[in-house]
Amino acid sequence: MLKHRGFPSRMPGTDFQFTIRRANPKGVTPLIRRERYRDRKSVDRKADLLFMTALWWQFGTEPFERGNLDAGRLSWLFGREVLPYDDPFDPEDYEAMLIIDEEAARKSFPEAFEEQEDWE
Repeated sequence: MLKHRGFPSRMPGTDFQFTIRRANPKGVTPLIRRERYRDRKSVDRKADLLFMTALWWQFGTEPFERGNLDAGRLSWLFGREVLPYDDPFDPEDYEAMLIIDEEAARKSFPEAFEEQEDWE
């Protein structure tokens, strides 16, 4: 499992994790598309924004390996702002390739693309 060096491990001041430390010995958690309803808590929306910001700063428009990125956090963006790059795509593979759909991401999270000195 590829570890994304320099990628934030969690949302500051919370327990919302962005990466995992080691592979799950019981099997890889599959990526699924989770629905984001309008009544989600503001802290959940903030976590999505910060995760999208970190993805953009780390990978930009380049394809990237899932690696140690948290499946739960990725699933909130998967199928909309983050798309499968491989064909066929295996949602239970740490080596699966993903890509950011810049157009969709800019519509959903315009703040993630603004110039910022410190994303915390």
